Amino acid sequence: MDDTSDPQPADLRLARLHVEEVVRWNRLTGGSAATPHPVLSVGIIGAGLMGTAIAAANLKAGIPVTLCDVQPAALDAAPGRIAAELAHQASSGMPAPAQEVDRLVTVTSDLARLASCGLIIESVVEDLEAKRRLYLDLLPHIQPGALLASNTSTIPIRRLAADLPCADRFCGIHFFHPVRDRSLVEIIRGHATREAALATAAGYVRAIEKMPIVVEDGPGFLVNRLLVPYLNEALEMLLDGASIGAIETAATGFGMAMGPLRVIDEIGLDTTFRAGRVLWEAFPQRVVASPLLVMLIKKGRLGRKTGAGFFAYPSQTSWEGPGEEDPDVVQLVATWRRCDREFSAAEIVDRLLLPMVIEASRLLEEGKVSDPRAIDLAVLFGLGFPAARGGLLYWASQLGAGDVTRRLASLAPLGDRFHPTPLLLAMARRGAGFYS
Repeated sequence: MDDTSDPQPADLRLARLHVEEVVRWNRLTGGSAATPHPVLSVGIIGAGLMGTAIAAANLKAGIPVTLCDVQPAALDAAPGRIAAELAHQASSGMPAPAQEVDRLVTVTSDLARLASCGLIIESVVEDLEAKRRLYLDLLPHIQPGALLASNTSTIPIRRLAADLPCADRFCGIHFFHPVRDRSLVEIIRGHATREAALATAAGYVRAIEKMPIVVEDGPGFLVNRLLVPYLNEALEMLLDGASIGAIETAATGFGMAMGPLRVIDEIGLDTTFRAGRVLWEAFPQRVVASPLLVMLIKKGRLGRKTGAGFFAYPSQTSWEGPGEEDPDVVQLVATWRRCDREFSAAEIVDRLLLPMVIEASRLLEEGKVSDPRAIDLAVLFGLGFPAARGGLLYWASQLGAGDVTRRLASLAPLGDRFHPTPLLLAMARRGAGFYS
């Protein structure tokens, strides 16, 4: 089977069985053996698109939310955004979204109003110092025993927890965008996080009908260690001559829930830049700084939240419309191109996905992940990888390590990010895959 073609019925059946096994494995091994404490109310700091989407997930489960932000405009817009998010996913019999917001949401600029919350989730700008300043202001208002968590996408928890007196009750609870469509939530274990805190975090995630996966600390954790190469390569291909449409069509044609440039718009170009910088600082040979991202940010095109990024959006809300290709962006891309050539769909898929396979093999080599099923769980339920392909490492195993390394050899001139790891090379010599 050509890896860019649609899976055949027999392949679909096997892939679905693998997905079921991955979910069953996580249900049996995920979380913590400690007893969780029920979370009866949640505080969320940051009333942007992500903060309001997390709030909506809590309301859907009937959990009261106190939403805090220092920006009056964000607080004014928050109830409408939450109600619209609830309306988007409303099922028959669900109470009217506006009534649920009135009943369960408190909006405030006063951190002291969070004192009654059993869990506080920080979801502010992806900046280490900004987050640490916030924690210092927040500490006097956290009740004894309350859990503090960051929705950071890449910053190591050990750096955020430095000097925190409640570091044993601090962890990462990382949601993925769009929250309503991504069932996975990463729970990141800090160097001092107690098992009871991890258990409470995992229990909370299940209570809002999401799927927890406990991961080890480190730049990008698990999911963004895999996502950044995907986004990085899309930006590089634009400079190498691929069109926006060709990249998006190849990715969605393979089965990805969104093309990489739309993913960047959903996350936010500024957030993508900051996350990429964290990974670049940790792994400078594998992440390339993109001038396109910088130029679009300078022009105020931060993605869907500002109504314009790589695409233009008729509404700044996260549930309306896929966005439209913008001639201004096409022109900007053309001015930064290093060369001008056409890419086949197969070339684009290899450029997007093979760096993810390499990074996944590094995570296994480093011991950050002990089982390839954790990788497949992460991409299937955190990144929108197609279930019909079984997961990233299932797909790579179907190709075979020998085929993967041969494809990488043709891409090796592009740099270290396409050099296979010792694990991949050893598997290729044995004729093995990630799954026996």
